[in-house]
Amino acid sequence: MYAPQDDTELLAEALREEAPPAGAHVLDLGTGSGALALEAARQGAEVTAVDVSRLAVWTVRVNAWLARLPVRIRRGNLFGPVRGRRYDLILANPPYVPAPDAGHVPRGRSRAWDAGWDGRLLLDRICRDAPALLRPGGVLLTVHSALSDPCRTLELLRAAGLKAAVVRRRWIALGPVLRSREDWLRRRGLLAPGEEREELVVVRAERIR
Repeated sequence: MYAPQDDTELLAEALREEAPPAGAHVLDLGTGSGALALEAARQGAEVTAVDVSRLAVWTVRVNAWLARLPVRIRRGNLFGPVRGRRYDLILANPPYVPAPDAGHVPRGRSRAWDAGWDGRLLLDRICRDAPALLRPGGVLLTVHSALSDPCRTLELLRAAGLKAAVVRRRWIALGPVLRSREDWLRRRGLLAPGEEREELVVVRAERIR
């Protein structure tokens, strides 16, 4: 399981700015340690957390119990466990790192970051399926790297009828995963020569009707 990093904090900042009202229905997709689910629960939201990892599900249960916060926890792949439900806010911090071996199904800890050749293995599915799970006025907040094409995220969400924009950006030093495939990323033109930082973005998309 992937411990909370800069992307989690950036999305948490956007969540605090969004300030969902008490009783709002929030879905934390790919919850991991549950940091975002717990943050939403602290604000009084009714939170459902979903993750495909058994370890993540167990970890969130423990963390929610220790924090004495109510969080519904479901194990499953993306929106599978919550089909047919609607939410006021969906949070998503999916895997988004481009991976050289696109034909390889991520296993173990790499499921938390490897996301296919273009980094959009799950991002495209989220952009496609999230709009149907938003209530009118509902909001999707998702974070990912500029390496995985934020313009594509905006394009897909707007095509689905949502009002979408990048609302937060942050530059961070390249971490161990990107360092391990730095040469490959540079050959693909995803990292400029001499570039030693990665840009993270938060996209906010609202269902206006």
